[in-house]
Amino acid sequence: MSALRLLLFDIDGTLVNCGAQIRPLFAAALREVYGTAGGCDTYSFVGRTDPEIVLELMTAAGVAAEEVAARLPRMRDLYLGRLAAALDRDAMCLLPGVAEILADLSNRRDLALALLTGNWEGGARAKLAPFDLNRFFAFGAFGGDAGRRSDLLPIALSRAEQSLGKLFQPAETLIIGDSIHDVACGHDHGIAVLAVATGRTPAAALRAAGADWVVPDLLAAREAHPWLAGRLQGNAGE
Repeated sequence: MSALRLLLFDIDGTLVNCGAQIRPLFAAALREVYGTAGGCDTYSFVGRTDPEIVLELMTAAGVAAEEVAARLPRMRDLYLGRLAAALDRDAMCLLPGVAEILADLSNRRDLALALLTGNWEGGARAKLAPFDLNRFFAFGAFGGDAGRRSDLLPIALSRAEQSLGKLFQPAETLIIGDSIHDVACGHDHGIAVLAVATGRTPAAALRAAGADWVVPDLLAAREAHPWLAGRLQGNAGE
């Protein structure tokens, strides 16, 4: 059997697209907790952690950073409660190839799947639940674990070691995401990044950011990266 390797998946724009329904829920929670949503209507959420979004929006609106931090747990709980109650599956989209490739990869003995996402864990799980994707991800690193996306990577590796009993080296790890922040996270830790152009970032921008592989969707990723190809040596069926 081949050595065990770790795949770290982003969620929004990589696995699912929630449409336009997330921003109004986030903005409403901001207004209730901080009295303003700031520039939420035009701010780019892409690739950022939820706490980072709140901090940048609220400090730009004149709220002191200390006050932002003090009220953040209430903001988180309010937003996550509304997200769980209001998220509409019919307004969401499971991105191409996701169901097929996750089902295949989860049966591979040489691969472990985990999450690396800027969402608070409750939000991550709520977004995956409508398509029954949580079953593929027993653990991960989430936005509530660190303010910056790059700081999530060591947490993901630590949880992988706790869960699987193996400390994964950079050469044994692959980040799969859709934004330049996913790419930067990988670069910061010497880990390769496979970028899918199913989010809001064009393929050309992902290439310019230095993604190691850029593919139109996860189906194409099977052809682009040997770890994702079907029936490699070390597959569960071999």
